[in-house]
Amino acid sequence: MSYPNSPVPAGMRMQPAHAAHMRSVVVGVIGFLTLVDLFAAQAILPSLLTRYQVSRAAIGFAVNASTIGMAVSCLAVALVSRHINRRTGIWVSLALLAVPTSLLAVAPDLASFTALRLTQGVFMAAAFTLTMAYLAEHCSAEDTARALAAYITGVVASNLVGRFVAAAVADMYGLSASFYLFAMLNLSGAALVLVSLDRMAVMASPGAPRSPLAAWGQHLGSPALRAAFGIGFLILFAFIGIFTYVNFELSGPRLGVGQMMLGVVYLVFLPSMLTTPLAGRTAVRVGTRRAVWAGLAVAAAGLPLIVSASLWAVLGGMVLVGVGTFFAQAVATGFVGRAASSDRAAASGLYLASYYLGGIAGAAVLGQVYDRLGWTACVAAVGVSLLAAALLAVRMQLTEAAQPG
Repeated sequence: MSYPNSPVPAGMRMQPAHAAHMRSVVVGVIGFLTLVDLFAAQAILPSLLTRYQVSRAAIGFAVNASTIGMAVSCLAVALVSRHINRRTGIWVSLALLAVPTSLLAVAPDLASFTALRLTQGVFMAAAFTLTMAYLAEHCSAEDTARALAAYITGVVASNLVGRFVAAAVADMYGLSASFYLFAMLNLSGAALVLVSLDRMAVMASPGAPRSPLAAWGQHLGSPALRAAFGIGFLILFAFIGIFTYVNFELSGPRLGVGQMMLGVVYLVFLPSMLTTPLAGRTAVRVGTRRAVWAGLAVAAAGLPLIVSASLWAVLGGMVLVGVGTFFAQAVATGFVGRAASSDRAAASGLYLASYYLGGIAGAAVLGQVYDRLGWTACVAAVGVSLLAAALLAVRMQLTEAAQPG
């Protein structure tokens, strides 16, 4: 029965758009609170180096050990996710994340610190993977794409705010206070999930799910998807290499940036918050290959600046690397969703696992390069990884010819 003159139907017609907007906001905030402490420890690397008295490569690996846990967790959750209630799994993961986060404040040695960072990664990735599954099952394809863009923007914001807050709190109140604060933020994410996700209506599943192993076999057999997985690996390889070890250059005698100012330095991520949401539209307009190349070219343009003796040049280089890598990562993430003809959740899990494995590889390999050969050699190795990613992008375009964007 319709009521053309009643304000109620008009309000009801507005409700889906309003709900989609609110869903994007909520997912963006959840993404922020899930990953806010993933890279925050990078801003306090010099202080951690002093606390544990180890090599720069060792502390760089320990701080980024969370990416190992994330890679393993992405695959493990995909195997058992059909048996996990989405909302419960997300908030429990975030609540449990607060435990290793708070214990980092009192980690007695580097081994325990590394184990706790790895455990953090397990819970971070579990929350993220289940959030993506929740969206796929509760939202239309258009709403899921919008929410994913909001999530990536939240991740970019977490890079900025996490580093800034970690450095500021550590400088004023000590390292332990910084970890306790991030544990509280994790608990805030759990509370947000409890009061928001259960209010979203469920959409019907398009069909019976297949075995994740069968889906992985299909996706790994696709040259386009293999290229995307490789690009994801190389993007975080490069990103970790720059934004982990640049902290030692910034705080060293050449540039002389203090602990408090290390947090302010990461305002370099502000431009990325503006450019990353444009990645999807750019890929549709110019094609995935050109969009990935554009992002990688911007990142590569920043590398010569990063080895400069001028602080302002280094900061400019960091802006370009951040903008370029986040942009390329957003394009690659969107491509995986389009290139996977079925079982997109399994394809996303493989992409994320490859992405995070690239992070720990970057920390380990580039840490050794930095310790043995210096900063210029480390940045040059990052340049090689960006070139390899650009070559892989050719394969994405060749297989994508029949698909939009």
